[in-house]
Amino acid sequence: MRAFALSTAVLAGWLSLSGAYAQPLLVSQSNAKAYHSLQAAIDALPEQGGDILIAPGTYREKIKVSKAGVHIQGTGKKPEDTVVVYGDGAINVGGTSHSATLEASGDDFRLDNLTIQNDYSLNPANPPSQAVALSITGDKDVITRVRLLGAQDTLFANKGPNGRMSRQYFSDCYIEGHVDFIFGNAKAYFQHCELHGIAHQAVVYTAQSRGAPDEDSGYVFDHCTLTADPATRDIALGRAWRPYAAVIFLSTKIDAPVIAEGWREWTPGKTETLRTAYYAEYKSTGIGANPTGREPYSHQLTDSEARQWSLKVFFTGDTNWTSHKRSR
Repeated sequence: MRAFALSTAVLAGWLSLSGAYAQPLLVSQSNAKAYHSLQAAIDALPEQGGDILIAPGTYREKIKVSKAGVHIQGTGKKPEDTVVVYGDGAINVGGTSHSATLEASGDDFRLDNLTIQNDYSLNPANPPSQAVALSITGDKDVITRVRLLGAQDTLFANKGPNGRMSRQYFSDCYIEGHVDFIFGNAKAYFQHCELHGIAHQAVVYTAQSRGAPDEDSGYVFDHCTLTADPATRDIALGRAWRPYAAVIFLSTKIDAPVIAEGWREWTPGKTETLRTAYYAEYKSTGIGANPTGREPYSHQLTDSEARQWSLKVFFTGDTNWTSHKRSR
C-alpha cells in the first residue's frame, strides 16, 4: 500500500517542523489510500526511519518501534484528537515492560501532538497491575505535546539495551497515573509538563532507578506543574526504585497536597534508600511546597546549584537535538 499525496498545507506544515527529506506516510481510518494502522506504517518505513502523520481518531493497537529516526505526529488540533490505546497489564503479559501500549527502542524517536493510553485499569474486572502507556529507551528521543494516560507505571523512561544511557526530552506533555507513574533510569528532562495524580489511596509521581552514584542518569522537571484529583491520598514526589535515584524539581508549581516530607522510602521499615538517593527542589511553589518540612536527606537548591541542572548543563552542551527540527 502506498501513502497518498498529502495536501500542500498539511505537508508544508509538517516539513517546516521536521525538515524536507522524504514524504511522510499517512495513517487514517477513513481514507482508503492511507495506512489504517500505525504499526503498518511503521513497518513500511525504511531502516533509516521517516515521518508518519496520524489523522484524528482512536486507534486500538499495540505498537513497537525499533527503527531509528521514526517521527510520529498527530494532525488534529490538539493531542486529545488522536489517541493510540491498548489495555495490557504486566500481570497477564509476562512483565511490566511487555505491557506498554507503545514501546520505542530506536534512537532519534519523536512523538508530537497525540495521546498514548493504557486503559487496563479502567476495566473493573482487571486485578491491580502495572500497565505502561509509553516505554521509551532510545537515545536523543523527543516527546512534545503528548498526553500519556495510565495508572500504575504510566511512563517507562529507561536505559537502552545493554545498559546504554538514553537521553530523552519531554516538553509540554501531560502525564497521569498513581503509583510510580514515571519510572526507570533514563537521563530525562521534562520541561513545562503537567504531572497529574489520579484518584488512589497513594500517589508517587516518580520512581527513578539510578543504580550507582557515578551513573549519568536522572530526571529533571523544569517549570512543571503537579496536580492531583481531589480524592487522591498520600501524595509523594518520588521514591527510589534503586538506591541512588536522582530526581530534581526546578521552579515547580505543586498544586497538590504533597506529604510534608515530600519523598517516600521505597519500603518503609525495610529499605534505607533516602540516605543514598539524590532528591532536590528549587523554589517550589503552591500548596504542596514545604521546604522546611522536607525529608532531611533531600536538598533545597541554591541559585548556583540549580543552574547545574539546567537543560544545557544536564546534556553537557549537546541540546540541538531537543529542538522540533530533525537532527539529521
